[in-house]
Amino acid sequence: MISIEYILLGASILLLLSIIASRISGRLGVPALLVFLLVGMLAGAEGPGGIYFDDPWLAKSLGTVALVFILFAGGLQTSMANIKPVLWKGITLSTLGVIVTAVLVGIFVTLLFNFSVLEGMLLGAVVSSTDVAAVFSILRSKKSALRGKLKPLLEFESGSNDPMAIFLTIGLIYLIIGPTNSVFRLILMFLQQMIFGALLGYFMGKGVVLLINRLRLEYESLYPVLTISFMLLCYGLTAAVGGNGFLAVYIAGIVMGNSRFIHKKSLMHFHDGFAWLMQIIMFLTLGLLVFPSRIVPIIWIGLLVSVFLMFIARPVSVFLCTAFTKMSVKEKTMISWVGLRGAVPIILATFPLLANIPKADMIFNIVFFIVITSALLQGTSIPIVARWLGLDMPYTTTIKYPIDFEHIPDFHSESAEIEVPQNSVIIGKQIVDIGIPPNTLIILICRDRKFFVPNGMTVLQAKDILKIIADKNEIAEVRAIVEQKHIPPETIV
Repeated sequence: MISIEYILLGASILLLLSIIASRISGRLGVPALLVFLLVGMLAGAEGPGGIYFDDPWLAKSLGTVALVFILFAGGLQTSMANIKPVLWKGITLSTLGVIVTAVLVGIFVTLLFNFSVLEGMLLGAVVSSTDVAAVFSILRSKKSALRGKLKPLLEFESGSNDPMAIFLTIGLIYLIIGPTNSVFRLILMFLQQMIFGALLGYFMGKGVVLLINRLRLEYESLYPVLTISFMLLCYGLTAAVGGNGFLAVYIAGIVMGNSRFIHKKSLMHFHDGFAWLMQIIMFLTLGLLVFPSRIVPIIWIGLLVSVFLMFIARPVSVFLCTAFTKMSVKEKTMISWVGLRGAVPIILATFPLLANIPKADMIFNIVFFIVITSALLQGTSIPIVARWLGLDMPYTTTIKYPIDFEHIPDFHSESAEIEVPQNSVIIGKQIVDIGIPPNTLIILICRDRKFFVPNGMTVLQAKDILKIIADKNEIAEVRAIVEQKHIPPETIV
């Protein structure tokens, strides 16, 4: 029995190595998930670390907990204002797109290899979800971004397609281990899980916002504990009544992220950091679970399935789901290529192992190989493909203000940032002369990425970003004053 001191020592070293290695991966344009997996494999039984780990149940349990944290944090960061224009496209991609991908991969595997129809569909379901976080980390490292609505669409699809992939995986295992189980019963189970998951997630999200604002805890440090407790309750309660707990947690996060509650920014930062910790733990655990010698015999199968998934299954599902939209062929092609497979498929690949499904070991190793090839081929080439399609744009970093404004119940003022346009009528005027409402304060100005506190005599310039505090009913009025255009005299008839 290894003492707890040595376990903590080893865990801390692996975490530190992963964090340092992720910095190197960003410079090389390689997804961080690949680095985390590599660290885990090197620490494993067949690597220099020599740590023997062969416990699919523990890996699945850790992966489930990690997914709950990651989906909740992803929901908190999702802006409804950004996803509203792409809502139905995202829902279609995360439901119908997942099903089409799973079916196509299943047919391919069944026809070419010694898989039954259900076993082939199971493999397709396991690899049907995407991980877009790696995509944007690569783009950020290359100082690049995607044009138009591609970013919110891809983020929403990635966050919302995991519950569907999880359901398909569990449902197909249900059909394989129970030959008498019917597809009709599976459809009813799907409707129950999605409806219960969506409803409980929405109402529990609303409820925790009300609780946070009304509870007024004496110690601020207890608010993260409160949100963690709520998040686990949301998942556990939904799963206990037959709903999809992952969907419930994601929707609850979206509801919270688009609501006003005290300590919102600090709580979002906390959950974002905790989600990163969960991702690292998850990848390291899955890396430890892999035995490279077992992957070698299936390399050619994994390569064929991976190529089919990247060049046929994913593009067909994307073009089918966006057939009746106004998206250009280039945009659809970009979405097709940005279909990286992340840790979720590897976690789902542990489900057949626990269910003792025939070919479970083979499925796990094929999935792991697909994730590796997807990260290496698709991940590293995304900036090049975006540039080739003309869909890239310079990456702009978000301005970090030296002060924060937290929402307090019964306080009706809000903070906002308003940029002074090039042709604004207030350019060259002093703040005292622009006529802002009396309850509005310009507390900070960002000019050329430098901050200063203004006074009434400060002269405003184009491209100034004004940090204001105002009554929430007056923010629109202030914005209208700042953004009012100057009309040259010669254009007035």
